[in-house]
Amino acid sequence: MPDAKFFNRSQSFTLSEIAKLSGAVLADGVDGDQVMENVAPLDIATQQDLSFLDNVKYKEQFSKTEAGACFVQSEMVDIAPDGVALLISPTPYKSYALAAQAFYPNNTAEAFRSKNAHIDDSAQVPKTCVIHAGVVIEANVEIGEYVTIESGAIIKQGVQIGAHSRVGPNAVISHAIIGEHVNIYPGACIGQDGFGFAIDPAGYIKVPQLGRVRIGSHVEIGANTTIDRGAGPDTVIGQGTWIDNLVQIGHNVKIGKGCVIVSQVGISGSTVIEDYVVIGGQVGIAGHLKIGSGARLAAQSGIMKNIDPGQEMMGSPAVPIKDHMRQIIALKRLIKKK
Repeated sequence: MPDAKFFNRSQSFTLSEIAKLSGAVLADGVDGDQVMENVAPLDIATQQDLSFLDNVKYKEQFSKTEAGACFVQSEMVDIAPDGVALLISPTPYKSYALAAQAFYPNNTAEAFRSKNAHIDDSAQVPKTCVIHAGVVIEANVEIGEYVTIESGAIIKQGVQIGAHSRVGPNAVISHAIIGEHVNIYPGACIGQDGFGFAIDPAGYIKVPQLGRVRIGSHVEIGANTTIDRGAGPDTVIGQGTWIDNLVQIGHNVKIGKGCVIVSQVGISGSTVIEDYVVIGGQVGIAGHLKIGSGARLAAQSGIMKNIDPGQEMMGSPAVPIKDHMRQIIALKRLIKKK
């Protein structure tokens, strides 16, 4: 159950209200006036709680749940335990997410500006913003309406941040143009020097990194993720892309819209990742490559060549998933022969 010390529940909802806001349909015989007080997982839910089943691995928990109501796909109706009101949805997890947002809305704190924040006189910070203690906002920064900047964050000279965005504690942002509704988690570093140098027998020679980072709207950037600014062209993160914790994005990288990049991925400089690419955890991508739209890269893959749109790759070096599985089977057979 959500701990009331940390999460503020908004109100109760009837099943009819929940169905309307979540896009679900009440199963036959369900009382739309039945009230749900909270949301909870299947195994600990009570008669006052709303839950969901989206993965067949949890069918046994579903068969024993004491939840008052549950989002399910239509094919799961017949195995529902007695007493559970069903809300039918083709995407139960999405419906649950919408319902949970209603129970626990992400309310913006009332605008305030800590006296322990340092804001340069030339910075544009609207009165609707929330600026916590220890924040540093340097010269000529432009911040949109209703932005929240949490303790210890540093916004370097000239940065622009769009309305309704949030910058987590101890994040550092420089050389960046950021869209609206962007969520930057604690410790993220955006806009620092890229790893660019010329090799010379006398030693490495630093190449000035003269580009920026441009981030579209509705982007998520996870904790301790680092995004280098471009060396000349900009580093670009497309609209609606979600980046997990501990991801490294090198200089000049261009990422399209709607991508998903899971934790501990490393993307080397000047690689282009097109729209709606999914990259699993700990994938390493070499520089100057092109990953086509809709490609899917399995966890721990090593990407050393261009990937065509829609391809599913696995392994290191990465090959099509079916080929990788054949390699594993062939290796097992060789081992058995010894």
